[in-house]
This record gives sequence, structure tokens and C-alpha cells, in this order.
Amino acid sequence: MITRNFFLLFSHTLTKEQEFDASTNLDIDNFIPLPKDLQEIFSNVPPDLDSLDSYLEPIKNWLSQNAKENDYVLVQGDFGAGFTLVNFCRENNLRAVYATTERKSVETMQADGSIKTERVFKHKRFRVYF
Repeated sequence: MITRNFFLLFSHTLTKEQEFDASTNLDIDNFIPLPKDLQEIFSNVPPDLDSLDSYLEPIKNWLSQNAKENDYVLVQGDFGAGFTLVNFCRENNLRAVYATTERKSVETMQADGSIKTERVFKHKRFRVYF
């Protein structure tokens, strides 16, 4: 039996619904978050860097050492970092995915005439990048 891992490259915690979806629909056995030092790198991409290649190298090295072909990698965060890491995953036969959500917006008129808007995001599924 093949053990399939789900590497978490994003800045949040998976919801129970997301864990269930990944386990059921992607046959995930293990959820593997970034180590704390790498999470700090991923969650705080400096906006003033011309290139992210060397900045993301520690994360690429970690994936190279820990992920095996056809493991899944959830990639969501800084657009440039995400693009770079999705390409890295594709080059290394890892399945890069992102979470899709259903968004609902509720507007409520307040006593003072202002409008309060509440947005609710509900997980729908994981989708493979191109």
C-alpha cells in the first residue's frame, strides 16, 4: 500500500472539512506542515526582493528531502512564491493543489444607517494547478 503525503505550504491551519476532503478524495494518509523556521520564511516573503529563487531554496530543499513522487503539496500564499513553488512541484512530479471556496456575503443595515458586511468562506474542494 502506498502512503500518500499532503505537504502544507500555506499560512493557515487546515479545517476538519479540508482534512476530510483530502483524506477522502485525494487518498491522503499524512498531513505534513512546514517546520517552524520554514513556515516563517513562507509566511513572510519580503516584498522588496527582485527574485525569490534563493529565498525559497530552503523550502525547495525540504520538499526534495521529504516529498516523494505523486505526493500532494498545498500551495497558497504570496503569488510569486506560489508560482515558483508550483513550478518546482511540477518539475519534481509532485501534485501542487490549492483550496477552492464558496463565498457568501451578508449585508446588514445598522441602526445608524451604515451597512455591515460579513463574508463567510466555505471549503469546497482541492484543485490541481494546471
